[in-house]
Amino acid sequence: MPEDAFGPRRSPLFQSTADILRRNIDSGTLTPGLVLQESALSERLSVSRATVKRALSLLADEGLLCRFDGRGYLVAGRDSPRRLDLRSIELDLDQLDEDAGKPNWQRLQEEMEADLARCLIFGRYRIIEALVAEHFGVSRTVVRDVLGRLQERGLVTKSNTSRWVVEPLTAQRFRNKFELASILEVAALETAMPDIEALGRLSADIRALPQDGPDDPDIWFDLEGRFYDLAILSTPNADLAGYVRSNRAALRSSQKVLFSLGLPPDRQTLSEHGMVVDLILAQTRSAAASMLSTHLGNALNRTIAQLKIVSVLDPPDDLAPYLQAG
Repeated sequence: MPEDAFGPRRSPLFQSTADILRRNIDSGTLTPGLVLQESALSERLSVSRATVKRALSLLADEGLLCRFDGRGYLVAGRDSPRRLDLRSIELDLDQLDEDAGKPNWQRLQEEMEADLARCLIFGRYRIIEALVAEHFGVSRTVVRDVLGRLQERGLVTKSNTSRWVVEPLTAQRFRNKFELASILEVAALETAMPDIEALGRLSADIRALPQDGPDDPDIWFDLEGRFYDLAILSTPNADLAGYVRSNRAALRSSQKVLFSLGLPPDRQTLSEHGMVVDLILAQTRSAAASMLSTHLGNALNRTIAQLKIVSVLDPPDDLAPYLQAG
């Protein structure tokens, strides 16, 4: 998997699929002359036929496979085809991509989020739908669906000419999001109906963190997510909760970008969440709301400081091919 100062870049699923097949050819599990058909491999590897097709084409270009008059490819090294049930062959799948088996839209959304994270602070980029479809081996219908989901998260937008674009993360964008959060989230907290026992467990988990931790962004996001689910999104006002989720999703995506660029998880944010939780547990809701408002102001300042740190970095030279600057 390619890696640079911006962290690992995930390989497209067709490349991961090709890696698995290549390894099984090299080990002799897939023997010379064996017929490899898209449908059987798609079922065996839990990936789409389009993904398998691109992987087989790649291996044919490398000379590991050859096309034959029947349907499919042959493993190179023998002219006469051998037909076996590929579903019965014990393949080495130890490094099967964790995305295999996921719906196309879900896999695509996760991979595009990772790709966009690598460009968000470096300027404005256009997203070319046709190149996205080609790169990931999916239909343009799936691409448009995912782009709509990413738009809801605030990662992409449409230009005046209806082209999909990635706007750079700026201090003003963060100010706008946090200003909205200070209105929506405080209002939601004031009417929230949290599970008190679960809040108590969250408070204990935050207090148990090391003084300089957590180091793992997944732990940070788990604790932050539990805080919002319990203290904010338990409001009975479903419309308000929906607006909070939408705005918070954009902020979480932006935070993932900063983490992907090497910045450590923000321990102070979790400490401030813990203070809000303790005030709710003490049945001082107005004080909890005031603490949440203070936290959001502090979090904005810390985020802008982080943005200044990463702004001196040069753009990576291996951005996804479907992204065009300008």
